[in-house]
Amino acid sequence: MARLSADLIRRSPQFVSALKQRVLDLRGNKIAVIDNLGATEDQFDTIDLLDNEIVRLENFPFMNRLGTLLINNNRITCINPNLGEFLPKMHTLVLTNNRLTSLAEIDPLASLPKLQFLSILDNTVTKQPDYRLYVIHKLKHLRLLDFKKVNQQERAEAAQKFHSNEAEEAAEKVAAKAYTPVVMDAQGTTKDQGPKVVAPTPAQITAIKAAIVYCQTVDEVTRLEKALSTAQVPAEYYVITKPDTNIAEASEEAQAEKMETDGQEQEDGADEQKRNDEGTIQEDQFDTIDLSDNEIVRLENLPFVDRLGSLLINSNRITRINANLGDFLLNIHTLVLTNNRLTSLAEIDPLASLSCNSSAYWV
Repeated sequence: MARLSADLIRRSPQFVSALKQRVLDLRGNKIAVIDNLGATEDQFDTIDLLDNEIVRLENFPFMNRLGTLLINNNRITCINPNLGEFLPKMHTLVLTNNRLTSLAEIDPLASLPKLQFLSILDNTVTKQPDYRLYVIHKLKHLRLLDFKKVNQQERAEAAQKFHSNEAEEAAEKVAAKAYTPVVMDAQGTTKDQGPKVVAPTPAQITAIKAAIVYCQTVDEVTRLEKALSTAQVPAEYYVITKPDTNIAEASEEAQAEKMETDGQEQEDGADEQKRNDEGTIQEDQFDTIDLSDNEIVRLENLPFVDRLGSLLINSNRITRINANLGDFLLNIHTLVLTNNRLTSLAEIDPLASLSCNSSAYWV
């Protein structure tokens, strides 16, 4: 992990955007802790911290000019409740693909007096009941939430639902993690001003790795992997009753069982794909297909369709497009790829295979 030092800030790209805003590009540096931003001398309208390893949104100096903060694809789990005291002009905050899990963890954003544009997509908290209405209720000046405009009807519903403190407390029933500031010493290591964390023993590490094999959901795997990386042992692993050798044997048995299960799942998946191929849209009866708000990674495996003219596949995770897409979509004229994960110009080249004059949009 790299330290956000004054030297790194000086060496990082700085440019003026198409909106005539000064931008500091700090993306992809494996930064773990926000620090030393005073070295910017508050000369930037936008700071891009995308694709780092930041866990806490804190340690900002007073920055009166900063209006946009891009901090998506990090590991944010905690936000300083006094963030607005240091970023009074912040109007755009992108927190897409972080690790916020409860509604109470969003409350500190209410301290930002100018916040109008906010994205929290791909955080577990978005699956909470009434998530959108709760955020609208808390952030009174919000105009755009998760790339969708906040309308008056939603404001009225939010005000009605959360008009009492009891309603807010019920929405926050999933407890937020306690906020404890983190400081960095002269050597660049972090010091948590909270309870001291005891590193896991080798036996506990082995037990956690064995448990990962048995996990049934991605959330469980993420929780245990985080425990290993942060040395925060889950409560169920404080006591290890079996010797290390037994645990290792259990881990090997679990791995063998997992491989057998994976093989069966692959066979089931092949059968399912075959059934889908036999009975899907091969009848070619539709002018438009809407696949928005899914988790599609590759734009491929489409059958030959002559009628289809519009394909809406925004808000997915597209990273790759079939180079022969045009061989299957002969008359496609509109393709919406907004809010996906295309990163290079070469990834867009396959769109040239579409014979019609397609109108393609992507972010």
